[in-house]
Amino acid sequence: MKRKLILALMATVVFTVSCNEDLLDRDNPNEFTPESFYKNGDQIVGAVNAAYTSMQSLDLFCREYFFLHDMRGDDVVSGGGQLETHRDQLLTGNHDASNGVVMQVWRGWYRLIHQTNQVIENAPKATENVTDELKARVIAEAKFLRALAYFDLVTIWGGVPLMETYAKKIGEDLPRASEDAVYALIISDLENAVANLPVKASYNASNIARANKEAAQNLLARVYMQRGEYNKAEPLLASIIDGGAFNGWKTIPYLDNFREENEFNAESLFEVAFTEAFGGSIWDNTAQGTTAEVTFRGQEYGPNAWRNLIPSPSLMNEYEKEAKGDDKDDPRYNDSFYFIGDLYNEGTDTLENWGWKKYQKIYKAPAEDVRSGINMRVMRYTEVLLNMAEVQNALGNDDDAIDYLNEVRSRVGVEMPPYPTANYPVNSSDEVFRAIVHERRVELAGEQIRNRDILRWRKLGKISTVIPEPIVYMDTKHLLAPIPQMEINSNALLTEDDQNPGW
Repeated sequence: MKRKLILALMATVVFTVSCNEDLLDRDNPNEFTPESFYKNGDQIVGAVNAAYTSMQSLDLFCREYFFLHDMRGDDVVSGGGQLETHRDQLLTGNHDASNGVVMQVWRGWYRLIHQTNQVIENAPKATENVTDELKARVIAEAKFLRALAYFDLVTIWGGVPLMETYAKKIGEDLPRASEDAVYALIISDLENAVANLPVKASYNASNIARANKEAAQNLLARVYMQRGEYNKAEPLLASIIDGGAFNGWKTIPYLDNFREENEFNAESLFEVAFTEAFGGSIWDNTAQGTTAEVTFRGQEYGPNAWRNLIPSPSLMNEYEKEAKGDDKDDPRYNDSFYFIGDLYNEGTDTLENWGWKKYQKIYKAPAEDVRSGINMRVMRYTEVLLNMAEVQNALGNDDDAIDYLNEVRSRVGVEMPPYPTANYPVNSSDEVFRAIVHERRVELAGEQIRNRDILRWRKLGKISTVIPEPIVYMDTKHLLAPIPQMEINSNALLTEDDQNPGW
């Protein structure tokens, strides 16, 4: 049964009092503060639930997170003149530090960091109806989420202000920390998460959306890969693979991973949960939209919806086709995209346009809207296998890398010919790496993985040497996104000198 983590917000009882100075100086006994709230097990669980809910916001996985990552990569192009100007500027590299998408994702992650810091700092104080094991798990969940936030920040912006405790008053500004300092906190948080989170299989249906040990291991492996420390990523990925908890993944049809009925399946490591059960998103004055738990992904990308972004020609051409001399048409092509003439709405209607199929609900509905309840899959087991393939290639174990690639291709319903193939020979380390790049792109298309892959490979010297530069507008200033001008203007410890080069 599909279950969602629902935010248990702390309600504040407001009383009207006269402007008597004695009354104003008194604490309201009915109002929770961080110091008074974290007393028992239910409260610390409710607090970490609130952090999960923050990921559902418009600033993050409801909307702007997938826009930022997809538009900084090469998997999408504009679907037409309806694409808003600030999005088109980001897509073409003509944005600046005032760009709204850049600002919103930055803001969304720091809101999440503030919430997780409250949990990390205050959960140890709980003494009523709570075990040490529960406190350790809740803190580990918060550290996993904080690491997820800082990893996104550091890969997109480089060094950022490093908040390790929650802000207790306005004006607690922080300077920009170094990349190494940010990574040190991420690694420390994830080591704690790996040590204290349960494995996914131990959660019941009511808690399946929580962070788990395998997700923390994969995230930590991502971190080490991004830093070029492949030897440190290897044992983390091996632990997931050897653990056998995801052995059933191969029988799951590829497209099922992006449909509502198959959430938290045997291939899923971590998802951001959405549901239509509580209505649509509210465009509140914080732009958070946290009063409901839906995503705009289907409406934004849908072939019969807004269609703001469509698959890029380079992505479409990446798939193996017999017409290009490949042994077989890759089934993931038709599983990832809709085409004119395709049937939808339970086979009763015919499409008149083309676009993304992943995360679209029109397979069972007449149209998309801004109320999709399809979860965003943040980590899948095939990514673990592809991560291990890249690790083995980097460590000089190309035969092992090829085996992991071929395992991904052997999924029931995909069953692509194993490497080497006519267009993807694997006679050298560079050729194996090109096969890895290809397999990651077609397997993980539209899943907000490609942008970080490009950033990693560029930083490690693979782009323009082993593979060509994929971003057509690329110059040195695009290595990092601009720090939002809003942050520079409001943070007393940042100046224009702290801006990333070229912005």
